[in-house]
Parts: sequence; structure tokens; C-alpha cells
Amino acid sequence: MRKSSNRLDELRERFPKKFAPEEEIFSRIRRGNRLFIGTGCGQPQYLVRALMKYVEAHPKVFFDVEVIHLWTIGIAPYTDKRFDRNFRHTSFFVGESTREAVNAGLADYTPITLSQIPDLLRRGVIPVDVAMIQASTPDEHGHVSLGINVDITRAAVARASTVIAQVNENMPRVHGDGFLNVEDLDFIVPYDEPLLQITAKPTDEVAQKIGKYVSHLVHDGDTIQVGFGRIPDAVTDALADKKDLGVHSEILTDGLVRLMKKGAVNNSKKTLNRGKAIASFCMGSRETYEYLNDNPKIELRTIDYTDNPLIVAQHRNIAAINAALQVDLTGQATAESIGRTFYAGVGGQADFSRGAMLADGGRTIVTLHSTTESDTISRIVPFLTEGAGVTLCRGDIHYVVTEHGIAYLHGQSVRHRAMQLIAIAHPKFRSWLVEEARKMNLIYKDQAFVDGKAGEYPEELETQRVTSAGVEVLIRPIRISDEPLIQDFWYNLSDRSLYLSFASARKDMSHDRLQEMVAIDYTEQMALVAVTLHDDRPRILGVARYYLNPDIRTAEVTIAVRDEYQNKGVGRELLAYLTYLAKKNGLVGFTAEVLVANAAMLRLFKKMGFDIETVSEDGGVYELNVSFR
Repeated sequence: MRKSSNRLDELRERFPKKFAPEEEIFSRIRRGNRLFIGTGCGQPQYLVRALMKYVEAHPKVFFDVEVIHLWTIGIAPYTDKRFDRNFRHTSFFVGESTREAVNAGLADYTPITLSQIPDLLRRGVIPVDVAMIQASTPDEHGHVSLGINVDITRAAVARASTVIAQVNENMPRVHGDGFLNVEDLDFIVPYDEPLLQITAKPTDEVAQKIGKYVSHLVHDGDTIQVGFGRIPDAVTDALADKKDLGVHSEILTDGLVRLMKKGAVNNSKKTLNRGKAIASFCMGSRETYEYLNDNPKIELRTIDYTDNPLIVAQHRNIAAINAALQVDLTGQATAESIGRTFYAGVGGQADFSRGAMLADGGRTIVTLHSTTESDTISRIVPFLTEGAGVTLCRGDIHYVVTEHGIAYLHGQSVRHRAMQLIAIAHPKFRSWLVEEARKMNLIYKDQAFVDGKAGEYPEELETQRVTSAGVEVLIRPIRISDEPLIQDFWYNLSDRSLYLSFASARKDMSHDRLQEMVAIDYTEQMALVAVTLHDDRPRILGVARYYLNPDIRTAEVTIAVRDEYQNKGVGRELLAYLTYLAKKNGLVGFTAEVLVANAAMLRLFKKMGFDIETVSEDGGVYELNVSFR
């Protein structure tokens, strides 16, 4: 602290005019000026308070000063009605402290992708006359650091005629684009105060489920971009066991720093800036800010670099993970407004999503709670609410994730998208969504659907297994959205497999037949699929199901496995799990009709250790009673 004080004393001697009284500094602000104020947690709070006191003491000192912000989470007194003749606020992202003023028409919101803002500032399309920023104390070379917010601040400083810097020893010195020489500062106001801190709300069970699903879509060695909030925090927690992750993100959060400290993020496999985590600004806790201080593994770059889709696209295997407020059944998403109410902003989500779409192995992942307002409103809707901004269009999204599962949209028809999204909506809204989708011809008019508890997808039954041949599969119940996957599975079975598994000469699998297979009443039957990813899309390797017999104590069982995965343990894993679920539901055994020629199925039953009774053999078909031990 003594060194920084000495350096400031030296600067006072060398540049006395830069340390002018505050009244003289603020007198440089003229009527009609554009005043830029630093972003988020890097907001120069003392300067803002001091400016308001100055205006209160001199209410007619200037009029119609336009305050320009990227995003404010701190104090915003200039939006108060009593200052409406002095200030007009404009932001590129609507924060909590300005949301009411924007929607009341007392402040302005400029919708734009963040990567485009620095160019507008540099070219003077959006003029900046005065910039009020916060910086670190100077080093021995006379350089200060913008610290936790480089974003558009660097461009605003370059454009402004007058730069006023609050120098705060609590601001960390961060590597990257944020260094300025004191000669670039017109006025220096030394004032030490704690930086604004913001931490996400504690993750709840819903957010943790979403995080777990997202973790299935992120692989070792991927580069990730994650936003801020409860769900992104849950996502980073769910990635703790991953290896060699990289970070190229707009925002650096507590969650990402935790991954760096745990070693899950080491940036060793990144295509660009290998070995370094790249972001544009940081919002978090004091511990996170301390971690950034003089850390060569982290660089904060200008937002036209971090958010540039062409830069994002150069990252092989990048996963852009962002939250939405609403997603409709055609795959449009809004993250900026709730109907006509401006809530957030375009932000960098579109930049990262389109960059990830262009990247080799890139993925766009949209997360959201399935409901809001205590489960009274669905966030998955037939069409976006009137007035909502389309942040991501129908071609921008690979995956949508809720606490009820994952919907894969990329390259899917509107009908398939609608069914996928209905499947991950909250159960209480699924029948409504099906009915609305029917009305709008998004799905078949006769689309079957099992309403209520009987049709509620039992996601808790999903389980990961590795077969005896080392095949990794997800075994899960069939979902209503599985119709195209089941059809693909059916048409890829050989004629022999069709005959042996189903004792039928029928080779067609029309929509009518498929509905019987995917619209499941889970109280009367259980149908399981073994799923793996093939070319980044789900592929069914095997199907097993049982139907309750009239005695309600036993069930008829059928199993089929894709030809190339037969004799690799897929059928055994399916039957073992189906047996476990049958026992759990109080069943004592299965019945089955097995062709005499189907020796593999007979061997499978015997390997399972069942007590098998052959009831009859008629026309080359065994009728079996299979009792559990």
C-alpha cells in the first residue's frame, strides 16, 4: 500500500492538473454530452456518487447528458425522476437497477450484439465525450489496469475527449487488453473501496438437474462459454470431473474460477490462446478477483475479440452454454424480453451461438427452467409471447435443456422439434402443448399422448451402463419424442432380426404403429431403449419392453437389438434393467413368445438365471413362463 501511495504522490508532483478538485473535474461535463460509465462490478461507484452530489448542489449545471452503459448492477441514481432534466440513461443490456426505468420509458435500451459495440464507439456512431472508469493503482511504469472489466471500456476510453479514472487499490491488475498509461487519463481520483461483488443464487435441485444434463453434452478437452446465474453456476459445478477444459467466454464467473482451481480447466487443448482462459469482464466474489490479480493464465480482452463469431468459430469443440427466458415449439428462443417487457438484452448469446455453429465440433446449448412463477407458467410455449425479441432464431440452436431432459433440434423438422420440446416441458403443461401444436399443424392431428401421471416421463430411471463388450449406453424409458429414432431403429433391422424378434412378416413402421410404441402409459407397461451418440445425435441400439398381463403379476416381454450390436451385451443390459424395474413394480415374472429359431434369445433368458417353464411349443414358437428368483 505504501508503494502505491508513493507512486500516486509522484504522479501528483508530475501531473498536478490530473488531480484537480472534483468540482473542477465534473465541470468538464457539458450539456448534451455523452457520458460513459464503466461496466458491472467495475463500476466507479465513488465517482457516480460524487457526480450526483455535484448535480444536487448545482441542479442547472448541465442538461440532457446521455449516460451510456454496457450493463450496470450497481447504483444508478441518474435514472431517478428528479434528475430527468439532467440525465438520460442508455444501456446496451438491461440490468436490475435500470429495468424499471427502461420499461417506464424513462431510460433507453439499445439492442445490439455486444461484439459490435466497440466499432460503433470507435467510429463515433455512438459518440463518447466523457468516460468515468475505475482502474488499479499505477505500477512503476505508470500503467494502470482496467482490471475486471475491459469489455467496451477500452473503446470508450479511446474515443472520449475526457477520461476520469477512480484509482482503487482493490482493483486487480489483470493481463490482457486492459492496460492504460496514466498519460491517457485526464483526471485521477484516488479512492479505495471494495469492488462490487455479485454471486449467483445458491443452486437448487432444478438447476442441478439441468447442470447434470448439460454435463452429458460437454466432453473432456472442450472449450466452454458459460453465462452468469444460478443455472450456469450449476453447470460449472457439474463439470468438475471433466478434464482439460478450456475457457473462451464473455464473462468470467466464480464457477469458472472454481473449475480452474480444481484443475478441470487448464486450457491445454484450446485451438486459440492455448494455456490461457479468455474473457472480457468478470463478475464474482472478492476471492475470484484476487485469483485474477497478476495471473498469467487469465486474460481479459476487448469484447469485439471475445464475442466475435469468427474468433469463436476458430475454437474446435466449443460449447456455447447460455440461458433463455422462453423457447417456442419451433425452436426460437428469447433471452432479452418477456413479451413486451425488456428484461435483459441481446448480449453476446447470438455471437457465441453463431460462432459455435460455425466451429468444428461446436455446440449451442440453451438452458432454462421449464416453468416460472411457482410452476404456473410454462417457459416452453407454442410461440414466443407477442413482443418478445428473438435472440436465437430457429437455426441457431443444437440443444435445449430443462430439468426434464435434453431436446436435440439441429437439423430437425418443426414436427420433430415440437415433440422433442414437449417431452422436456413440465409435465403439467405437456397436454396443453400437444393440443396447441395440433391446432397449429406443428405435429400430427392424431398425435397420441398419455396425459397425467401415467404419461409422465420417469427421468429418474435413466442409467448409464457399459456392456460386456465395452459398449457405453444410456438406458432410459422411451419418450414420446422418440418416434423418429424408433423408426430409424426399425428400418435398420435386417429381415431376419425383424422376424426373430417380432415373429412378423410386416416390414413397415408407419406413424400409426409408432404411436403405440412411444405414447407410453408407464403404469401399464415399461419400454426401455439403449441409446448412444452417433455423429453427435442419439441412436437407439436396442429396445426392450413389457406389457402387463391380465393377472397383473406378470408381463409379456419383447427385446430387439440392432444387428451390428447383437452378441455385444446390449440385450443383456436391457433385460437386466427391465427385470429390476419389473421386480420393483411388484411383478414376479415375465411371459414370452420366442421362436425356436431364436437361439440367442433363449440363451439370454438362461444366462439371466430365471426359472424357465415351457408352456407349449406350437408352430415353431415357444411360449415361456419366466419366473424371477
